[in-house]
Amino acid sequence: MNAQSLLKEIENMGIEVITGVPDSTLKQFCDGLQSYQGQLKHYVPVNEGAAIGIAVGTYLSSGHPACVYMQNSGLGNIVNPITSLANQEVYGIPMLLIVGWRGEPGVKDEPQHVYQGKITKELLDVLSIPYAVLDADTTMEEMETILIQAKDAMAERKQFALVVKKGTFEKADKFVWENGYPMNREWALGELLKMIPQEACIVSTTGKISRELYEQSDKLYGNHDRIFMTVGGMGHASMIAFGIAQDQRDRKVVCIDGDGAALMHMGGMAFLAANAPENYIHIIINNQAHESVGAMPTGAQAVSFVKVAQAAGYRKALSITKQEDMAQIRDLLNEKGPVLCEIMVGLDSRADLGRPKETAAENREAFMSYLHR
Repeated sequence: MNAQSLLKEIENMGIEVITGVPDSTLKQFCDGLQSYQGQLKHYVPVNEGAAIGIAVGTYLSSGHPACVYMQNSGLGNIVNPITSLANQEVYGIPMLLIVGWRGEPGVKDEPQHVYQGKITKELLDVLSIPYAVLDADTTMEEMETILIQAKDAMAERKQFALVVKKGTFEKADKFVWENGYPMNREWALGELLKMIPQEACIVSTTGKISRELYEQSDKLYGNHDRIFMTVGGMGHASMIAFGIAQDQRDRKVVCIDGDGAALMHMGGMAFLAANAPENYIHIIINNQAHESVGAMPTGAQAVSFVKVAQAAGYRKALSITKQEDMAQIRDLLNEKGPVLCEIMVGLDSRADLGRPKETAAENREAFMSYLHR
């Protein structure tokens, strides 16, 4: 299916706004969205629940439903606004959902997607959201029939979901965006690992940051036992690190976050500052994009996490944009926390970047053993 053709059909339904969080299954759709020449207004909010909020506000103001796209993991983030606001039995706000189906049963995928993939259709059933499944064999004629079903559902003030399997959309011209920062992320992560004391533990966010830390740690130290890789639950690494820091008060705890993840639950920064864990180091690797799922820019490229941290009440915050300034982090690691370092990096990764060889449970056991040696 051609993404641009679907976008045109969506616009023909009277939809004027499309909003969401990028997904690798929807990469070709997102690439097509970035180059679409129609009238759709496009917004990339910090999380999927916020996208539902935009869709609610759009309908209240214009009377036109909006389209919301997401990975199926984002269904968890929309449960509250869908059930307490948009559902037919509450305000009855119609909208079209486009959901990338990671972890589809019978299709090999990463461990964090397996359970969510198994329950995706059941979760939509529980939410009373009718849906249709799209795959590479879905024709535009079939799509037109599905969109008629969607329009009928929205006329009844319901939501309707298009559940998209891997490979549904044909490849289009790749969307390419550069942020202008020269520092390589994997190099920066390797330098961080050299500076972080060996007795400290690390909690890393989902996506390529964890994959690069995994490989760099194995290369430098022959293991990655002190790293808890938060392969799912985007945006929650900072709170996982806080839980560890409160129990392991004699150990430095380093959260290595991403800008998209930090934006997703940025209220956590205020909570960290208020609770003031002295052993907490918060590092945000910022490339101003959702790079792990296709490099679409976030909707908040201009945000300064240093200014946010300072306003929230972190004891110290600094920004690094050049390789030669990375050494400043050594001093920061000796400061009383919570402290924050924002490292600005470019958009790039190795084509041969691997993935963890162990299961998530094996990573958990190795990390817990490290903490209690």
